[in-house]
Amino acid sequence: MAHRVTGVTIFFFLFVHVLDTALVRVSPEAYDDVVATYKAPIVSLLEYGLVAAVLFHALNGLRVIAVDFWAKGPKYQRQMLWTVVGVWVVLMAGAAYPVLNHAARVLFGS
Repeated sequence: MAHRVTGVTIFFFLFVHVLDTALVRVSPEAYDDVVATYKAPIVSLLEYGLVAAVLFHALNGLRVIAVDFWAKGPKYQRQMLWTVVGVWVVLMAGAAYPVLNHAARVLFGS
């Protein structure tokens, strides 16, 4: 279920990204205004959520491939899931500073 939710989330992001990038051809001023809103601290939290979705979707996708194409995959499905979750938590902890640094500086000062 989480794999599907993250897939839909990533698709929605890509759809919005294409739309806002296409806006530059229609009105460069409107594009600049939209990009300026991306500097808000709340957007950093959304970016962190996007990183979480992409990482989980990618790692879980590798697990799904292993379950489907490895003869012992179904037997080790639970262990692989917990491995994916563990690796995801470690990578998300590592991504926290680079992604949330701007929001923290804006909210709490340098």
